[in-house]
Amino acid sequence: MGDIVVDTLIDLIKIVPFLFLAFVIMEYIEHKVKRKSDVLKSQKFGPLIGSILGVIPQCGFSVLGTNLFSSRVITMGTLIAIYLSTSDEMLPVLITGGASLKTIIFVLMTKVFVGIICGYIIDLIYHNKKKENFDICCDDDCHCEDGIIKSSLIHTLKISFFILITTFILNTLIYYLGEDKIASILQTKNIFGPFLASLVGLIPNCAASVIITELYLSHIITCGMLIGGLLTGAGIGLLVLFKVNKNKKENFTVLICLYLIGSIVGLLIDLLGISF
Repeated sequence: MGDIVVDTLIDLIKIVPFLFLAFVIMEYIEHKVKRKSDVLKSQKFGPLIGSILGVIPQCGFSVLGTNLFSSRVITMGTLIAIYLSTSDEMLPVLITGGASLKTIIFVLMTKVFVGIICGYIIDLIYHNKKKENFDICCDDDCHCEDGIIKSSLIHTLKISFFILITTFILNTLIYYLGEDKIASILQTKNIFGPFLASLVGLIPNCAASVIITELYLSHIITCGMLIGGLLTGAGIGLLVLFKVNKNKKENFTVLICLYLIGSIVGLLIDLLGISF
């Protein structure tokens, strides 16, 4: 139990700076930006920038992107691009696990490339019908009148408490369920492998990316399963999305898109026989 508490606190500490930064940006836009079109004009580069930033280790940018999406500062395509490229704990595990430079570059570039392409496609399809809504207040207890910094701190504390509780519950479940049982689910190399790996990747916890990466380094899962699981592994970004974004239809759209993209890309990689 002590390890679970420590891991939960460490996970939270990694996320808090990104949460605060997201709320500062959102508050600044709400208080200072007079023309909303000025913000929207910059969104044409959203999927490109989001996918590149998302690949930075840990899931901080997925959390930041989630909050910006909930206030319509970024588009759905940009959010999914960030989710798809989020590396979480994957990169440190690849490096410490002795993966070749070729493998690391392939994984990172695949995630970034898929994120960019799918992000722009989703924006074209979705049309951003609700991009005019810039209300950053995610609950009835709004503190917009308290100033940028104070209001950002209040929002950060609220979401941090939610993350603390849910992460603790997830860490406890994973601990008692056992990572070995999760790994055993993925010990298949048939056509359904990428679909299973993508499903495991959706678990809003860094354990998912660690398990998937370690299984690949141990030659237990295929390259397609690795990519599929890592594409859907957005860390706790999805968890925060269902907390801060009231439009549940949008949330499930993001979830389904993420899963389908990860599964299909993973399947294609396996069918093409790509391996490193």
